[in-house]
Amino acid sequence: MQRKFRFPFICIILLIQSCALKKAQNFSNAYFTEGYKLVWSDEFEKDGKPNPANWDYEKGFVRNEELQWYQPENAFCKDGKLIIEARKEEKPNPLYVEGSNDWRKKLKNIQYTSACIITKGLQSWQYGRFEMRGKIDISDGLWPAFWTLGVKGHWPANGEIDIMEYYKGKLLANIASLGANKKAKWYSNTKPVSELGGKKWASAFHTWRMDWDSEAISLFVDGMLLNKTLLSDLKNDDGSDFHPFKQPHYILFDLAMGGMNGGPLNDTKFPNRMEIDYVRVYQK
Repeated sequence: MQRKFRFPFICIILLIQSCALKKAQNFSNAYFTEGYKLVWSDEFEKDGKPNPANWDYEKGFVRNEELQWYQPENAFCKDGKLIIEARKEEKPNPLYVEGSNDWRKKLKNIQYTSACIITKGLQSWQYGRFEMRGKIDISDGLWPAFWTLGVKGHWPANGEIDIMEYYKGKLLANIASLGANKKAKWYSNTKPVSELGGKKWASAFHTWRMDWDSEAISLFVDGMLLNKTLLSDLKNDDGSDFHPFKQPHYILFDLAMGGMNGGPLNDTKFPNRMEIDYVRVYQK
């Protein structure tokens, strides 16, 4: 009986392997005619923790007076997707200092948790086509992002590119460097989600892309150009010769809440998710 079923079982395994290979070949050759080749990707095919060769984590209260405490356990792979899960959960704030005015220290208890995963120190690239297929929730107060930071320099002198960012009803495509006033110099464009289809649009997966070369940075959603900025405009205005976009950048994925830009959560339901099907980097 074992021999009787061995051949069909082997055929099934070979068919699965063949389909996986065909998928890999399809996306690795996706932009071949434009001169690109795939140099890195994460398809999130293995359930469990994100691949430690690609991803590290931010931890704690990090930026923008946001509500969430970042912790690794809120990021996991399941059914071929990376899930970043925002949760409403109460736990003691280990940074708490009674009477402190510091936003990180003044709360006795953490009320929300989420995750921010980063390729810093593991994977980085200078120039290329960066692409992500994902699905975001547009409920009140949520602030999901797919973005990059330069490996050298302190923010904003290291350069920031927001390939996908959402809050308060709009998608944002932003690029920032250091301005003459020592603050961030932004080149930004927005697109109201209502113009794309609102909640129906947000219920589906979409593709965000950045094309970055020595001349310009262009940001797209589903092939629609949102922002194109010349690198000549993006040099830091501090009198130095350092250019934040002529150095490698690393990738960040996060699902933030509230803070300086996210707005109130109102009746937003938890747990809530940002789902990523894949992330890929091509270079010429």
